Amino acid sequence: MMIKVVAQNNVKADKTDEFIVLAKKLVQDTRKYDAGCIRYELLQDVKNPQLLTIMEEWDDQESLNKHLLAQHFKDAMASFESYMEKSGEINLYKTLA
Repeated sequence: MMIKVVAQNNVKADKTDEFIVLAKKLVQDTRKYDAGCIRYELLQDVKNPQLLTIMEEWDDQESLNKHLLAQHFKDAMASFESYMEKSGEINLYKTLA
């Protein structure tokens, strides 16, 4: 079953540009190295540039689980922590229709 992930990040105003650089690298590495990745993209809210969202689409839960264990993902998450203004929100979805 295909899995979709929406990961919202609330980034500090003075750290937004730096976060975008790191997040773009994560997007590139994920697309290059992680099997089962259908879609992985970084989006910036039009009204609130500090709200940066990663939209993901995976073949299945197993592919997502392997991504979560990948070194490039772990490194990015460790770096991202210091850029956050407040906690983000991560939602997993399955397609119904």
